[in-house]
Amino acid sequence: MNRYPIWKYLLIILSVALATLYTLPNLFGESPAVQIASVRATVKVDTALQHTAADILKNAGIKTEDAFFDGNSVKFRFKDTEVQLKAKEALQTKLGDDYSVALNLLSDTPSWLTKIGAKPMSLGLDLRGGVHFLLEVDMKAAVDKALEKTAGDVRRELKDKKIRYGRIASTRDSVEVQLRDEATTQEAVKALRKVLQQRQIDVVDNKIVISYSAAALQQLKNDAVKQNITTLNNRVNELGVAEPIIQQQGEGRIVVQLPGVQDTSKAKDILGRTATLEVRMVEDDQAKMSEALNGNVPAGYELLNERGPNGRVSPILVKKDVELTGDNINDAQAGFDDQNSAAVHLSLDSTGAAIFKTLTKESIGKRMAMVLVEKGKGEVVTAPVIRSEIGGGRVQISGSMGVAEANDTALLLRAGSLAAPMNIVEERTIGPSLGKDNIARGFHSTLYGFLAISVFMMIYYRVFGVVSTVGLATNLLFLLALLSLLGVTLTLPGIAAIALALGMAIDANVLINERVREELRAGMTPQAAIQNGYGHAFATILDSNVTTLIAGLALLIFGSGAVRGFAWVHCIGILTSMYSAVFVSRGIINLIYGGRRVTTLSV
Repeated sequence: MNRYPIWKYLLIILSVALATLYTLPNLFGESPAVQIASVRATVKVDTALQHTAADILKNAGIKTEDAFFDGNSVKFRFKDTEVQLKAKEALQTKLGDDYSVALNLLSDTPSWLTKIGAKPMSLGLDLRGGVHFLLEVDMKAAVDKALEKTAGDVRRELKDKKIRYGRIASTRDSVEVQLRDEATTQEAVKALRKVLQQRQIDVVDNKIVISYSAAALQQLKNDAVKQNITTLNNRVNELGVAEPIIQQQGEGRIVVQLPGVQDTSKAKDILGRTATLEVRMVEDDQAKMSEALNGNVPAGYELLNERGPNGRVSPILVKKDVELTGDNINDAQAGFDDQNSAAVHLSLDSTGAAIFKTLTKESIGKRMAMVLVEKGKGEVVTAPVIRSEIGGGRVQISGSMGVAEANDTALLLRAGSLAAPMNIVEERTIGPSLGKDNIARGFHSTLYGFLAISVFMMIYYRVFGVVSTVGLATNLLFLLALLSLLGVTLTLPGIAAIALALGMAIDANVLINERVREELRAGMTPQAAIQNGYGHAFATILDSNVTTLIAGLALLIFGSGAVRGFAWVHCIGILTSMYSAVFVSRGIINLIYGGRRVTTLSV
């Protein structure tokens, strides 16, 4: 009566084995490391940098435990924090300002486990330590920037249509254009409505007032926050943060949590950095170039560096006048030209297309520089020669570049800047020692709770209590394995949810054991009592778990931060408790009592 087919036992063995494998990485701990990342978008990080850094450490007499290039950064592992700090100082001194050397922690999980996707649980700020920032986006600056862009669009359109106008000024929330008479005003309104379709255009006497509607203004603010979040996500890679948390809070605020980072000043520097793309004209006059190289840069010009193939840097003289900015580039993708050579294809907005058409028409045969400005320093990404007039907003940059260089150039041209500046509203640093203390307390509370429950169950329910304890242990194993596999960030509320999951899992076993007792008291045979006990208790267990799961899903959908972390562990714990309390424990009971004649049950 109480027998499982062989496939069910194999399923239990397989699930326990897999859970053990994916829980193992949490036992190996972490070792101190340093991560080398590029500070400037035009500076590449590759295996050559790894060899250079390794030579620096070797010459400094610093021994490394491991070194590897992960595609975005170079990482070195060390035996202790003392060696780690020496390595950071040596590398930062030799590599200079083009690279960021950040302290990091790397998992000691063996490679054979990482190859199957096994990794340790991600720990939140309260367990690992790190920095917490609450940033407020300057919405006024975002609106002012949009209004200035609108004013520029108006000037170019009226100039292109040869419509005479007076003063164009940006006010608090609108752009005002003064015209001389009613006929000119109507002509200007007709022209502007075509290019400013998302704006609200009103006429007061002979003055045009251009503003954003409430919906468009709200969309502008939302886009500013989203662009800042995207840019921040790209930047935190330099800090070596394994699981950063960057999310919107309210209308104009962004929460940034960087577990494992203790250097607050470096974090501030990277998060607040501005990066802009500018299009300027190149001066190829050799006399002026020689003058600039001798330290006498002509007025109105700037001597910059152009980074060519293999990282080779050469000087280039460009005009200070900015013809076009990265705000006018919608997209940049690597591709091929008509000769099947590598090229970069740019897509410009309507304003950028008009500016570019005029610029290329007047500058055929001249060079145009794409300048990336970061931390107040400009560097030329590429400087192609203008062959013909280019209209329509589709621009192709080609020349002596390979496929890899075309991909890199496209990435640089897409590199976003902050849509609006941000102010730090709240700043908090949590030390690693406090995180370790929180982990120890959470671990001990869960362990003591597990032991107390196990002792009670084994004394009160005897053999069935032992089986319930084994089921509880497998539930904990399944829960930890899924948390590690799914990459759920564990926080202090998450540890509380683990303790709650243990209580709910044992509650299911209590229901089963009590139901078996009732069946025995009703005169059922031991085998029938087991069959009916598990069968009748299952409906009650399912109902209670489903209702609790609904509450957990509500927290997961509508909650945020620590509440969401609690909800993740809570929901996963419900699913694992159903599997372990009913399926696994029933399998063990079937092994003990099933298939043989018994007169009593130890329950």
